Amino acid sequence: MPTDTSTIVLVGHGMVGQRFLEALAERGLTATHRVVVLCEEPRPAYDRVQLTSYFSGRTPEDLSLTDLAFIEDHGIELHLGDPAESVDREARTVTARSGLVVGYDVLVLATGSYPFVPPVPNKDAEGCFVYRTIEDLLAIEEYARRSTTGAVVGGGLLGLEAAGALKGLGLTSHIVEFAPRLMPVQVDEGGGAALLRTIEEMGLTVHTGVGTQEIVVGDDGAVTGMRLSDGSELATDLVVFSAGVRPRDQLARDCGLTVGERGGITVDEQCRTVGDPHVFAIGECALAADGRVYGLVAPGYEQAETAAAAIAGDASAFTGADLSTKLKLLGVDVASFGDAHGAAEDCLDVVYSDSRAGLYKKLVIGRDGTLRGGILVGDAEAYGTLKAFTGSVPPVSPESLVLPAGAGAPVQLGPSALPDDAIICSCNNVRKGTIRAAVTEHSCTTVPEVKKCTKAGTTCGSCVKVLGQLVNAELEASGVEVDKGLCACFSQTREELYEIVLALRITSHRELLDRYGREEARGGDGCEVCKPTVGSIVASLAPAIGASTYVLDGEQAALQDTNDHFLANLQRNGSYSVVPRIPGGEIAPEKLIVIGEIARDFGLYTKITGGQRIDMFGARVEQLPLIWARLVDAGFESGHAYGKSLRTVKSCVGQTWCRYGVQDSVRMAIDLELRYRGLRSPHKLKSAVSGCQRECAEARSKDFGVIATANGWNLYVGGNGGATPRHADLLAQDLSDAELVRLIDRFLMFYVRTADRLERTSTWLERIPGGLDHVRDVVVHDSLGICDELESLMAAHVSHYRDEWAETVNDPEKLARFVSFVNAPDTPDPVVAFVPERDQIKPDLPLLSIGLRPADDVLEGSAQR
Repeated sequence: MPTDTSTIVLVGHGMVGQRFLEALAERGLTATHRVVVLCEEPRPAYDRVQLTSYFSGRTPEDLSLTDLAFIEDHGIELHLGDPAESVDREARTVTARSGLVVGYDVLVLATGSYPFVPPVPNKDAEGCFVYRTIEDLLAIEEYARRSTTGAVVGGGLLGLEAAGALKGLGLTSHIVEFAPRLMPVQVDEGGGAALLRTIEEMGLTVHTGVGTQEIVVGDDGAVTGMRLSDGSELATDLVVFSAGVRPRDQLARDCGLTVGERGGITVDEQCRTVGDPHVFAIGECALAADGRVYGLVAPGYEQAETAAAAIAGDASAFTGADLSTKLKLLGVDVASFGDAHGAAEDCLDVVYSDSRAGLYKKLVIGRDGTLRGGILVGDAEAYGTLKAFTGSVPPVSPESLVLPAGAGAPVQLGPSALPDDAIICSCNNVRKGTIRAAVTEHSCTTVPEVKKCTKAGTTCGSCVKVLGQLVNAELEASGVEVDKGLCACFSQTREELYEIVLALRITSHRELLDRYGREEARGGDGCEVCKPTVGSIVASLAPAIGASTYVLDGEQAALQDTNDHFLANLQRNGSYSVVPRIPGGEIAPEKLIVIGEIARDFGLYTKITGGQRIDMFGARVEQLPLIWARLVDAGFESGHAYGKSLRTVKSCVGQTWCRYGVQDSVRMAIDLELRYRGLRSPHKLKSAVSGCQRECAEARSKDFGVIATANGWNLYVGGNGGATPRHADLLAQDLSDAELVRLIDRFLMFYVRTADRLERTSTWLERIPGGLDHVRDVVVHDSLGICDELESLMAAHVSHYRDEWAETVNDPEKLARFVSFVNAPDTPDPVVAFVPERDQIKPDLPLLSIGLRPADDVLEGSAQR
């Protein structure tokens, strides 16, 4: 290395360190400087924000943020597993653990933070862990194999993620939080209450307002429990400390750099350390010029950009950052932005709370109408728009911004309503104007192109939906036709393809592609988007167009997704689950016994589902027909849990048993489920029937829900209880049995006809022009004159229904597909294995992750012999 080349040494290679390297490269500094990186971990920078996704199947390689080609192309010297041990500021050298000594002209400290572990007795005992790195997760995963209960100390962001990970590993999970509520920094009391209810419903136990006094250990020194500050004891054999982090500033302290009273390397607005212009500090180890240590990745990225600019001699300053965050914790959306707690004077709160649905929304409004901040729990769909309006007066009333869809006048604040200086991507500090410029000035026409050009949406991804809306809006405003085709094979939308299939009675994907596909796609095989979509359209119209109603007939079999292909739900270890239909949730004792006997004989894990059915997990693919045959013989049929079709129609016991019931909800639920079973649709369909206004079946959270009245039935549509909850809207009221069925027939077939691919009824109802009023005009008042056709299509479906399981077990040719290996049909998949848990089984996930054959003590296949 030439001696006249200036050297930049980066200590730490996390997310912020990698962004710093990219910023150096963008300014051409990697071409003019020697760049040396000392990294403590054995792997290069990875996405710590998505760390918990490791337990959902992502590998360490999937989490990596480092393109090794980037490192090589820019001549960066990356030393893994070799952290800096000391800094000699006078000689300007850094000594690594290996003994490597590197001289520097510029030193950048990006050492991050370390987990805070409360100073309680036995905190370092066997079975105690922290939750910070991939290596931590690997250790937790290994120890969890011999554990049954886990406890997490800390109810913040990482604490909740850790608790979810423990639950996913099969442990009974507890959360211990010293503050009176979960996530005390991000949410207020109301938001904490909504979050608590939702998390407890997931089966986690939460202890708030108590601290950990002692880790209890057994004679072997391993964890056996925790003693809490209220005097109670909690039995657990695994403890994860996630009680916050502290700046990792010891290296700076040892070399005499100034640090804050509570930690953090003191820096100025250019991220230079106080007293030494040759040393910079960025990320969680830095105490910024505004006196704050930032624990989020977005401010760290800004600091990385600022330091690189200062080294290049460009004007830049970091004076503070937006602390807005949007998270998904245990599947629950949680977001806060601006002055979320209303700390400023003269603020007013606008609050919507629905504890039953786990929803809490609060906006902090100034007396002049300025949106100052807010908290969203359970539904953070509007986060991107609301955050962009922070600091300004929104063009609509605050009340309309927090009411859920279906509970008030719909509000559509599209991209055009946002000012150009609105920050769309807080992780990378990208404003709306920058995104517009990427389209108008840099000729970007797709979201991936805009992401590459601006970095928007490349970190946490929470802004990607708004990003897409902005890109399309800007293209349309520029007179560019936006391609709304289904995929690269078809320029038509799903709705248009449906009309073509119906009008021309096209029964195959190949014919449709060859006649109406894009020119370059004709003669091909299609793609993973259009094949299942067309397969679904053909299946939903099969009786009307003369196609087979059996989805595994002929070409149809090749169009199906994995679940439909095997008529069962694929699980994470390669086994399948089997869910027989139990209409209305009503089942005779004899049938319960049959399910129990089958689960016992095949060694299956059983669980009651939220849809009032019994799910049997752990079946190998070759066992599926054997299980179905016994179920069919006992009078069961497919529950279609694997398909984009009707799942269940829940019910309460209604007037037959309940003293509050006013109609026979069980009988109606059974009738509806048997009528609409097997109906293929753009997305799954769920329904429920409540026997009175007490709404025990939760009908208003379903795609179509029915609630009894003294005069008949009220019909609600467009509900959703999933990741984006929505109350269903009232479509019609006081209906007779016949009127109710007629309107549901029309509603479902109109949805199947006009919805986009994978679009739930809730999203469809909000997207379709005219919304609920238009749907009511079409379905109730027949404004388009198509109701006879809609009813005819449904009648054809009902009359031609065939049970897919029965069709399969009676066809030897179809049975041949149900094998793990085509060339060895009698050989089970050796990776599908299980271990015991609570008198049942669970997947042996560590075995799956390393791809080994089962050991002698592992339950092979689905049965313990």
